[in-house]
Amino acid sequence: MDSNVRMAATLEEAPRRGWILVKALIRFAFMIFNNLVAIPSYVCYVIVLQPLRVLDSKRFWYIEGTMYKWLLGMVASWGWFAGYTVMEWGEDIKAISEDEAMMLVNHQATGDVCTLMMCLQDKGRAVAQLIWLMDHIFKYTNFGIVSLIHGDFFIRQGKSHRDQQLLLLKKHLENNYRSRDRKWIVLFPEGGFLRKRRETSQAYAKKNNLPFLTHVTLPRFGATKIILSVLVARQENGSQAGGDAKELESKSKGLQWIIDTTIAYPRAEPLDIQTWILGYRKPTVTHVHYRIFPVKDVPLETDDLANWLYQRFIEKEDLLSHFYKTGAFPPVKGQKEAVSREMNLSNTWLFLIYSFAVLSACMWYNIIEYFYHCLF
Repeated sequence: MDSNVRMAATLEEAPRRGWILVKALIRFAFMIFNNLVAIPSYVCYVIVLQPLRVLDSKRFWYIEGTMYKWLLGMVASWGWFAGYTVMEWGEDIKAISEDEAMMLVNHQATGDVCTLMMCLQDKGRAVAQLIWLMDHIFKYTNFGIVSLIHGDFFIRQGKSHRDQQLLLLKKHLENNYRSRDRKWIVLFPEGGFLRKRRETSQAYAKKNNLPFLTHVTLPRFGATKIILSVLVARQENGSQAGGDAKELESKSKGLQWIIDTTIAYPRAEPLDIQTWILGYRKPTVTHVHYRIFPVKDVPLETDDLANWLYQRFIEKEDLLSHFYKTGAFPPVKGQKEAVSREMNLSNTWLFLIYSFAVLSACMWYNIIEYFYHCLF
């Protein structure tokens, strides 16, 4: 009897599963097509605009950043079309989108990056002037050439590489950050995915009498220290140049804000890049919480910085515990109720950037074909 019931249930599920498979194949084909037209077009534009880079570097990187934003918008659209949306909580980071800022983000899965690509689309020029710190394996993906041109930094994990990677990061920031007119930087201080680092982090916490964390892991502070040491402006008296959170019109140069960013998934089930591309999970809402800290309040000495970072991740643990119990983040200090904001992508804007990519690909194909026939 039970076997008959299971067989009947399986037969009833077959059409739905078949449709999920067909939809996943269509979405995968669309992703391949998207990459084939958009990424080569981006590379061709960058090559042709090299004289402008010599004559007017700022304008060159402005154009490159705009195309970079469009490419990230396309990646964000893959999830958007599948019904993977974002709800934002906490402080409004649009208010500081013109200032220099560093985002400190908890890391659960590859979908975190896609989620941030969606979140940042409506934050002015921030996403166009952004640098990512990501695992070196991404260098060898389809998007690797774009990240290399844009100036993202690929970091190798592991103790054996740590010191060398920090030196390379310092050199990279000094050579590429301001020369390319970058203003924001995204860092995942945990140094890996939650599921991979949780056990090691908890063992380290127990050994060193640190808090036992479940929803996040203890952060590493080496990259954070390098970023602050390179990007925080100094006043003549040696103190940090920053600004009060209420004085958003501050004209101080250098890194001014730390955006503590906490990503939460319903039922603590994170999205990965495969789900984002293939769309085989049901539509879901990812929740992102922001807190803004002036850089002038962040200590730069190693021990003090480590303690400051630990405290932020302890607070992340509390935020996530509250979310998983209630389905919402707690209200911002001074507010009685938590206020959320739904993040939307414009379908019209997406249509326009996809059209531009396709038309550009056709143009570059005809140009390359013409010169090929002229030469051969």
